[in-house]
Amino acid sequence: MPTPRLRTAIVAALLALAAAPLGGCGEKPVPAPRAPAVATSATDAGGMAALVAAAKKEGSLNTIALPRDWANYGALIDGFEKKYGIKVEVENPDGTSQDEINALKEHRRDGRAPDVIDVGGSFAQSAARQGLLAPYEVAAFDQIPEEQKDERARWYNNYGGYISIGCDAKRVKTCPSTFADLRKPEYKGQVSLNGNPTKSASAFAGVYAAALANGGSFDDIQPGIDFFAELNRNGNFNPVESSPDTIAKGETPISIDWDFLNLGYADQFREKGADVDWRTAIPFDGSFAEYYANGVNKEAPHPAAARLWQEYVFSPEGQNLRLGAYARPVLMEAMREDGTLDKAAAQNLPTVEGTPTFPTEEQREKARETVNRNWSKAVRS
Repeated sequence: MPTPRLRTAIVAALLALAAAPLGGCGEKPVPAPRAPAVATSATDAGGMAALVAAAKKEGSLNTIALPRDWANYGALIDGFEKKYGIKVEVENPDGTSQDEINALKEHRRDGRAPDVIDVGGSFAQSAARQGLLAPYEVAAFDQIPEEQKDERARWYNNYGGYISIGCDAKRVKTCPSTFADLRKPEYKGQVSLNGNPTKSASAFAGVYAAALANGGSFDDIQPGIDFFAELNRNGNFNPVESSPDTIAKGETPISIDWDFLNLGYADQFREKGADVDWRTAIPFDGSFAEYYANGVNKEAPHPAAARLWQEYVFSPEGQNLRLGAYARPVLMEAMREDGTLDKAAAQNLPTVEGTPTFPTEEQREKARETVNRNWSKAVRS
């Protein structure tokens, strides 16, 4: 029979146990929610409801270089604003990936920095190495293929496509379908890129594709630079950076760009009744696929809204909106398996042969350094 002193100790222990947080045998105590600025997941921030409440309190989201006609950003921005009542501000909508990285640095502490970025793979990796991005795992992080994300969750791919050749059949008698075609004299002054490859991820990818079509590899992008240098010498290269406006004006009748952009432009011109017959070909001699990566600014002025935006663009709703603009969502296969994929939109994607392969981080960085060093010397505007 227990002594009075022992009974007192037992009662105290039972009271302490009753006051402890409830949980299964062996479970760890649930940690307290962390502030959005340091939360590494929605769960870490106290759950989606808490993250939504914090983002709504912030009231706005700073973005940069998000044209409404790029991979359905117009619909994504409208959908996010309608769903959460958070205003999305877009600075310099026609900016480049490099402009985005520069803005992270230049506006670090003045409240004007972008909360999130959307950049080409090599630019995302560079930003991560410079310590500019915050680790954050979206709910679907585990479903993103390993080669499409940073193991520390500082960036992960969201959507992508294939390099293609767009052409206005009303201004070009026979539209080119390969990089080899672009050498023909009939295309004098007509072949353009969507930007400067030292700053623009889409133009950089165009050079990479040209390298693959001309004896290069993921390890050797120089043949792509040489190809454009040849077009420049022969007069076929057009230094005007292509856009829907330059296409509509007839200034850039042939444009090397992402298939999702060229296909989307064709829809826009038809809807507007523009005098443009824009056609898209994916060159078999330089097949190059790439994805664009999203990341959260480590010093985001609106840290909760930044993380909520990531959750939205990686949700089935956000991923299907990408697909509606011909961009291939990174979660496409996972959504196909769980039944959330918009099958009708998926059927509108152009057919491509084989499984895409991607350069490694080291290969991208080496290629980027080569382009930065040699492009301006080879191709003078």
